[in-house]
Amino acid sequence: MNSSVPIAIYGASGRMGQAILRLALRESRASVVAAIVKSDSTLQHQSLREKFGAEAASLEYSTSLDAAAKPKVLIDFSSADAFDGALAIALSHRIAFVSGTTGLSSAQRTAMENAATTIPVLWSANFSIGVAVLTRLARDAAQMLRDWDCEIAEAHHRFKKDAPSGTALALGRAIAEARGDDFDRIAKLDRVRESTARESGTIGFAVTRGGDIVGEHAVIFAGDGERVELVHRATDREVFARGAIEAAGWIATRPPGMYALADVLDDRGQ
Repeated sequence: MNSSVPIAIYGASGRMGQAILRLALRESRASVVAAIVKSDSTLQHQSLREKFGAEAASLEYSTSLDAAAKPKVLIDFSSADAFDGALAIALSHRIAFVSGTTGLSSAQRTAMENAATTIPVLWSANFSIGVAVLTRLARDAAQMLRDWDCEIAEAHHRFKKDAPSGTALALGRAIAEARGDDFDRIAKLDRVRESTARESGTIGFAVTRGGDIVGEHAVIFAGDGERVELVHRATDREVFARGAIEAAGWIATRPPGMYALADVLDDRGQ
């Protein structure tokens, strides 16, 4: 990112919204021009200076995007029930859209793909650059270990609502795609009540929720007499904020289209 990119943050009161605000306000890659919260939020009209100091200047939490703010990118980390509002703002202002909101319905995914014909859109279940690398490694391993069993385990804090995590599901989809399989057919999301042996070719999922775990994902390929384990552990939510800000800088000058964090990763390697 060669210059500071003006960004608006949707879901600014959430854990990720706060992490992005904290990081963006203290570095030069991005400049925050709007912090958007829910219409019933107690933060609306409050100054960001109270929490983030002088770096926040005269910014206040708002429930809409003022056209005078002129962001180039809207970063959305909200919830599935608030996602439609975020996408609508990006479309109405014709600005790039970066979203890490998970638990989306098929209709919402379709709406995002349709929006990509008008504006640049980048969605990812996880904005850690390390997870992007993990996904690529998992794809490669899946192709080379086609007849090995695959399991995905994830752990998050007690407040996370969706399970398995969006990242775990994205990893599963990447592995299924690499093997030419239908993810929805081979995914085993719950084995608790099963009384039969493992079906060949399936992908199993295990979920842990507790404490303040930021995020852990493990992809296990198990063969006879050996196994390969690919693991990513996040210990600070800032890694996701860093990736989102990098993605915002990357997409700010792109033409309309649907992009992925892997595209940002590819440019890193050049």
